[in-house]
Amino acid sequence: MLKIKEECGLFGIYGHPEAANLTYLGLHALQHRGQESAGIVTSDNTHLYTHREMGLVSDIFTEEVLSKLSGKNAIGHVRYSTTGSSHLKNSQPIVVTYSKGELAIAHNGNFTNARTLREELEQDGAIFQSTTDTEVIVHLIAKSKEDKLIKRITDALLRCKGAYSLLFLSPKFMVAARDPYGFRPLVLGRLGTAVVVASETCAFDLIEAEFIREVEPGEILVVNNKGIRSFKPFPEVKHAHCVFEYIYFARPDSFLFGKNVYQVRKEFGKQLALEQPADADIVIAVPDSGVPAAIGYSEESGLPFELGLLRSHYVGRTFIEPQQSIRNFGVKLKLNAIREVLSGKRVVIVDDSIVRGTTSRKIVKMIRAAGAKEVHMRISSPPMKFSCYYGVDTPIKEELIANSLNVEEINKYITSDTIGYLSLEGVMKAVENYKGLGENDSFCDACFTGNYPVEITDSKVKFRQLHLFDR
Repeated sequence: MLKIKEECGLFGIYGHPEAANLTYLGLHALQHRGQESAGIVTSDNTHLYTHREMGLVSDIFTEEVLSKLSGKNAIGHVRYSTTGSSHLKNSQPIVVTYSKGELAIAHNGNFTNARTLREELEQDGAIFQSTTDTEVIVHLIAKSKEDKLIKRITDALLRCKGAYSLLFLSPKFMVAARDPYGFRPLVLGRLGTAVVVASETCAFDLIEAEFIREVEPGEILVVNNKGIRSFKPFPEVKHAHCVFEYIYFARPDSFLFGKNVYQVRKEFGKQLALEQPADADIVIAVPDSGVPAAIGYSEESGLPFELGLLRSHYVGRTFIEPQQSIRNFGVKLKLNAIREVLSGKRVVIVDDSIVRGTTSRKIVKMIRAAGAKEVHMRISSPPMKFSCYYGVDTPIKEELIANSLNVEEINKYITSDTIGYLSLEGVMKAVENYKGLGENDSFCDACFTGNYPVEITDSKVKFRQLHLFDR
């Protein structure tokens, strides 16, 4: 199925005798944020130990592998490439040895000036081992004239523009950093006396850690055997949290940007029902991400919610397609329509977004083939017209269906009877209906409006951004 891909997931823990095992569990909880590769780096206060592979967390980290990751401190990373191709050399955490010792880095986000910085560093003689923008930080830290590591990290990040949530691990301490705009999430917790940091609170739930607070936008935390120190070295700016974390990326059980994700998604569905009602018999969801919004749509509209599409949870990243072509094979492999629910019904189907429209078109046809009288597509976000350059895998804007077709033309293309999107105003109203945001909090809506909070300075915007949708 063609969906926007998640970015990356981070997990770190300092001061626990089972650091590697807990990081494994934390990454497992964050697997939805990246399925290409995973890595863990541990520290025993003297050396760093690392293991990285392509694939899923549960396949990579066997009992034997984890037993070799010594120490009470660890950081981990799950990756879906947003810059840099899908190869082991681009997996994270990156581990280096430089003049000040060993250092590991894990990154969620994208620098909008990474290519510019890389070219500058290469002209000064830097040699890069990967194609990720994360490696730029390594070179900036190594090149910094500051004496202490925290000052070197600050010095490097002051030159980096765009989105980043970062974890650093040295033999002696752990550092967490979040960009001043707060694009990507990062949360702080405790497990007994150990300090825990993760991309989402669902990682805390699995290991029974206590959620303390979010790492604030523009904040750097230094964690060592003396505790936690907080620094805010960056000029304060208006926050620009990624609204798509609420719409699709984050797990529904996570607490993000001051709010529970599931409740916000239900509110999206309620707003959608108010803005885009349908004369229908039942409401169904495109599982799994469309379920909360579909429940909200059902509650607000009074239409019964039914399980009309069943999703297979056992589909790997690759599969062998039969030589005798089966129509809509890729979608059928992951979804199947329940004829007894759909036959003879006027159906509202709720999904979180439409990218190119090809998957939506196949799903509509699948529902009709199951006997539905009418199919009314409802989307719990506005039309996506622009690419993201802040750490989300989207095609170039010319490949986004809403960039070239209006709503009625999209309706005709995907063959639905009607289609309705949630307005941007409806999205923001749904978010605001739940308390938890601060005075300076706001959201990035660039994928809908083209209003980018941070200038895209790299020349990469002139070229194809990603290749994941070529598959």
